[in-house]
Amino acid sequence: METDNKIMQQFLLAIDQGTTSSRAIIFSRDGKRLGVGQREYAQHFPQEGWVEHEPEDIWQTTLFSCRQALTEAGISADMIAGIGITNQRETTVLWDRRTGKPVYRAIVWQDRRTSAWCQRLQEQLEQQGRENFIRTRTGLLLDSYFSASKIRWILDHVPGATQLAHEGHLAFGTIDSFLLWKLTGGKRHCTDASNASRTLLFNIHTQTWDADLLALFDIPPGLLPEVLDSAADFGKTDADVFGACIQIGGIAGDQQAAAFGQACFQPGMTKSTYGTGCFMLVNTGSQVIESRHNLLSTVAWRLDGKPTYALEGSIFMAGATVQWLRDKLNFFASSHETESMAARARYADSIMFVPAFTGLGAPWWDSEARGAIFGLTRDTGLEDIVTAALLSVCHQTRDLVEAMAADGLQPVRIRADGGMAANNFVMQGLADLLNLPVDRPQLTETTAFGAACLAGLHCGLYASTDDIAEMWKLDRTFLPSADETWREQQKSRWLDAVSRTRSNRTGS
Repeated sequence: METDNKIMQQFLLAIDQGTTSSRAIIFSRDGKRLGVGQREYAQHFPQEGWVEHEPEDIWQTTLFSCRQALTEAGISADMIAGIGITNQRETTVLWDRRTGKPVYRAIVWQDRRTSAWCQRLQEQLEQQGRENFIRTRTGLLLDSYFSASKIRWILDHVPGATQLAHEGHLAFGTIDSFLLWKLTGGKRHCTDASNASRTLLFNIHTQTWDADLLALFDIPPGLLPEVLDSAADFGKTDADVFGACIQIGGIAGDQQAAAFGQACFQPGMTKSTYGTGCFMLVNTGSQVIESRHNLLSTVAWRLDGKPTYALEGSIFMAGATVQWLRDKLNFFASSHETESMAARARYADSIMFVPAFTGLGAPWWDSEARGAIFGLTRDTGLEDIVTAALLSVCHQTRDLVEAMAADGLQPVRIRADGGMAANNFVMQGLADLLNLPVDRPQLTETTAFGAACLAGLHCGLYASTDDIAEMWKLDRTFLPSADETWREQQKSRWLDAVSRTRSNRTGS
């Protein structure tokens, strides 16, 4: 009977908890997508620069998506070999261990409320001659993007939270930890090394929570989850959740999961994911590369206790820019329309759209910059503005590639994925502006697939990463076709536009 059950359990459930929606996908062992569930949830903007989510919305949309995916796939929960979780990173939740109820909304990675606080702390460190203290240990910059200052803000602003934390009653988690807690009925409070490496509290060299960093941010260590490998025993779902106890075998932050799903297993391999934001990772193997050009060193994943590192460039606004044009300006009803709109544009080359709605990410790290559109004339049409918005994603990606090259890691080709990868205009724009080939895989849901593969490794469906690499299939390669003069003109206009959106200070 046990053997029969193992034969049945050839499916993997990936939970892909994103910034604007929760998704779930059922994959077969050979990587075929069998069922999908997805539901958007509300974004909350209580003040300028603040972005929040209701944790209960995240949980309920995740449940809905998983059940919808199971129904669409036509399989029952007891046929799932393992669950992999991937998540929006840095987003911070604190909840009461006794009740499971959050003490405040989730503060989202895009949130900038602690920018001034981070700037003051950085100035204090510089005065002490410790300006590189945080970067040396975490690979990150001191910025409100990461979790530590969000934790500090909740402790400082929620009445009684600090006392509860010191008494051991509060738990901190990025979204993976919160979902794991809920899925296991409060039995497991864990995360993986990739998510831990995005908190500003985790030493990526020792692979442990760092006591000196906890002291710097005045965060009680009892808040923190246990850090496991990215493919590990994270426990089993409570039987009441799906009707069966399912092994949770993989967790990784969304960008690391995408790199895993893109089979970027060799040093030098590069992927760029276009979702709400854009994130480019280059595998650096066992070596931590300390960027001199404001990129981030991070844990890509950890398997069998051995970390693989990456150098990352983070762009805050990619698909979110298109969403803004759709929802706030009503330029179109569906993002799918943008490709045909770009084909009709006549004057987009002269327009520069800098989507610094929540500041500029890498390599600028200017939280006070704000969005702007330059080059508008009486002849400018709606299609031109939309096209310039699409190209802004390509311009920002080139900034990352040039920063990586300056750090000695020149990508030779890019594997692109995410929702915007389906847009041929964007992919060709990338190839033209980067002057590099851009490969789009047949399966563009690489984030969810990466999480599924991590679970599959732990559950024994895959013997090694070689099995996963064999499943990667090319859909199309976009080759550069623009001339160098156009490329240089576009670069000059872009850099001029960026310089005019930047704040007076130099960044974090």
